[in-house]
Amino acid sequence: MLDGILLEKAGVPSASIVTELFDVTGRAMAEQWGSPYYKFLVTRHPIANLTESELDQRAHEIAPDVVKLLLQGQG
Repeated sequence: MLDGILLEKAGVPSASIVTELFDVTGRAMAEQWGSPYYKFLVTRHPIANLTESELDQRAHEIAPDVVKLLLQGQG
């Protein structure tokens, strides 16, 4: 999340992804780092115990949103 915020501040498009458990934390972090309107993506929790195939499926599901966010930008 912080990497994405810092990249965006440096003018590099990014797409941060957190699981729903960390949505509030992500919003708080964006606020703390001076980017209260920072856009990031949220996916279902958990991911740590997923198989490689299941993780690939999650990535496939969120990929269109990543592309949209990168093309849309933060601004």
